[in-house]
Amino acid sequence: MAAISINVSTVKPLGDRVFVKVSEAEEKTAGGIYLPDNAKEKPQVGEVVTVGEGKVNDKGERTPVEVKVGDKVLYSKYAGTDIKLGGDDYVLLSEKDILAVVS
Repeated sequence: MAAISINVSTVKPLGDRVFVKVSEAEEKTAGGIYLPDNAKEKPQVGEVVTVGEGKVNDKGERTPVEVKVGDKVLYSKYAGTDIKLGGDDYVLLSEKDILAVVS
């Protein structure tokens, strides 16, 4: 089997999928208590890195993805496929798993 090199610039999502860089987990609670690594929840916010071309509808027309590169998005808790590249965490999501664009 041939070895391949994968980095962020070589990932191109297909269809209506979105590649998101996961934000860092919170270090402490609102009350100021610091959390150990095993107590931190999986973040649900990230920044869009790349997007696919969109889904093809019944007429054969491509519907573009609503989010764009650079958008901060809120996504479903258990959605997508987790990927680790170069020490950073990413998630590959379907567009339907994105709940909102946040400011």
